[in-house]
Amino acid sequence: MPPCVIIPTFWTRPRGGRGTGRNQSVYDHPTPIDETGTLPACLASLEQVANLGRVVVIVAATHPSIEHQAEDKVREILEDFPGLEAFVFGRAELGSLHRRLEQLEFSDMIQGVKLDGYGAVRNVGLIVAANLGCETVVFVDDDQVITDDNFLELAEDGIGDVTGKGSPVLAKTGYYRDDQARWQRPATGHWTDMFWRQNEAFNKAMSRLLSGPRLQPTTIAFGGCFALHRDMYANVSFDPWVARGEDTDYIVNVRMHGGDVFFDSEWSAAHNPPPTSGEAFRFRQEVWRFIYMHRKLEFAESQVDLRPVTPHSLEPYPGEFVGHSVGTRAVLTALLRALSGREAGAYIKIVRELSEASRYARKNCDNYFAFQRRWPQLMDSIWEDVALKSLFTGERRVDRTAITGRFPVIRTD
Repeated sequence: MPPCVIIPTFWTRPRGGRGTGRNQSVYDHPTPIDETGTLPACLASLEQVANLGRVVVIVAATHPSIEHQAEDKVREILEDFPGLEAFVFGRAELGSLHRRLEQLEFSDMIQGVKLDGYGAVRNVGLIVAANLGCETVVFVDDDQVITDDNFLELAEDGIGDVTGKGSPVLAKTGYYRDDQARWQRPATGHWTDMFWRQNEAFNKAMSRLLSGPRLQPTTIAFGGCFALHRDMYANVSFDPWVARGEDTDYIVNVRMHGGDVFFDSEWSAAHNPPPTSGEAFRFRQEVWRFIYMHRKLEFAESQVDLRPVTPHSLEPYPGEFVGHSVGTRAVLTALLRALSGREAGAYIKIVRELSEASRYARKNCDNYFAFQRRWPQLMDSIWEDVALKSLFTGERRVDRTAITGRFPVIRTD
């Protein structure tokens, strides 16, 4: 069976009308609903890929008010690619999935399987793949272009094998290149970043990986060039509560359960994301993410059923940012950037939110481990479940008019 390709795609309100609020989900660069974005180019590049089987497109939106519009938009885009065996998973399918989880007595898992947040969206994709009985899952982001016709063959190369040291290869990642074939992130060297050299640490880690053997354990993962064997994804979930970087966070989850994610230096994809909302916005997400990961590492040390993972074992990246000093470094960096005059108000707000980020980490770290302990049971129950499989294969369809309110006209003449 060809690997199942999963594409999470994120949508937001039209430019100038996005709004904010308690129901607003936060993503790096969601596509405005009145634009087509990068998804068409991604799908066009997939048409040329050898051994392409089923493609599952998971549609998430920043706000409930545009969920059905986003799904309609994605379906319209897919009409231009009739050669793809594509299945769109949106709000209606999620409702069916949640009802089935309740029937199977997994209602406590619903909070981590939804169209809200990077990790939760990826978990939805894994459940669809499990229900379809997929041996291998390959994640592709909607802002990528696949330039190698053998992309999926490279993705499967080595998956399921055992290394010379006896380690099974059940998860692996490639890496991103830009349109100039560069993988490096720009190193600023600005004085305001003296305590937060994130790009430099990332480049150092990548240099080591690219100079080593083709397949080796990694501390960095790329969610749009990511392959998982069933023996991995049916046992280890993504963390629905991590703010961003759920791909690299997955490495920590895997290590805690005794495995490794491997880096394949011959597997890559072109990645050209649109600009994010602002430097302060991205920094805030990174701070919340690293504080959360730090708490997760501390928690694992106290659990007899988990393998401890230290910040040192994750160096140079993200290890330098998940140690005890992460809070102090975040405060100093935010204050220095505020002093420089760049988005000063936003950076001061980040400092004030730090205690909130710590409370969030303490609360939801516990939620994740409770969720993860039930994940293998859930996947075993959902594997090729007949009730859902008819929906995910297209044999049974959902009446969307009843859900969206777009009822057909009833003629009386």
